[in-house]
Amino acid sequence: MLNRKSILITGGTGSFGKKFTEMILSKYPEVERLVIYSRDELKQFDMSQKFNEKDYPQIRYFIGDVRDYPRFKRACEGIDVIIHAAALKQVPAAEYNPDEFIKTNINGAQNVIDAAMATDVKVVVALSTDKAAAPINLYGATKLVSDKLFIAANNMKGKRDLRFSVVRYGNVMGSRGSVIPFFMDKAKEGVIPITHKDMTRFNISLKDGVEMVLWAIENAIGSELFVPKIPSYKIETIAKSIAPKAELVDVGIRPGEKLHEEMITVSDAMNTIDIGKYYVILPSGAKINKYIEHFGGKKVDEGFSYNSGENDEWVSVDEMRDLIKTYVDPNFQVMQ
Repeated sequence: MLNRKSILITGGTGSFGKKFTEMILSKYPEVERLVIYSRDELKQFDMSQKFNEKDYPQIRYFIGDVRDYPRFKRACEGIDVIIHAAALKQVPAAEYNPDEFIKTNINGAQNVIDAAMATDVKVVVALSTDKAAAPINLYGATKLVSDKLFIAANNMKGKRDLRFSVVRYGNVMGSRGSVIPFFMDKAKEGVIPITHKDMTRFNISLKDGVEMVLWAIENAIGSELFVPKIPSYKIETIAKSIAPKAELVDVGIRPGEKLHEEMITVSDAMNTIDIGKYYVILPSGAKINKYIEHFGGKKVDEGFSYNSGENDEWVSVDEMRDLIKTYVDPNFQVMQ
């Protein structure tokens, strides 16, 4: 699929970008070019220690910001596939610095779209978040706008051989910013602060996130927003899996946080199809039968929603420990 293709990933030095790079170079050794586009020279230097141009002649490190359209357009020359992973993501920071999040998450998304249309890019897959569904914080709102921009771009591509789609998933196990290292550090003091004992979140591994994006590259026909069927966990479960005897202190839900995260709202249901491993949210007015014919599956029931508190699949304490060992710390030991 991607052999002899040129790929660019924005935010390529982040957790997703590094895993994506590892899997691409392993699965598609004949990939023509893999461009790591990001604004942090130190992260690029650190990443290049593992993925260097001597051992991996396909790789290129390109310093730039998605806010800078001329620079990004230059980076897109000769590119076949764009994975848009760059974003500002911290919820509290967004509430305090809304204009900065708008510049990156919204204006940057439009720059990606415009650059793809101005060059010979064939496929764009943008990464979304569960916080973009019925958002209550600014971060989620900016990502919802970003999602809408990428979906609507399919209406403006004209006769270009170009398709835009979006993948949306929940918290990524082992990613930068995960609560797990924080809990492990606090457990040493015998006390773990949790926001709410009943708070839940969706969970996906970096590997599964990358595989979902690769699936979308190959199978999307444009205008889809893909949602994976993944398990939920309670925040309390993480704490108990790390240190079952630690005292759990309820510190309250932070501004902008939900008790349970959604990925598909009731309002989305009328435009959502179930294709087995994934749900697909289609734009209002889309010819749903066209997508059912392409992917298989069926429409979801009226009134359907998909949120982390009402999920059918849950991560147990023992399963969480295995996940921590696999994706966070292979030397992890339960703290007594």
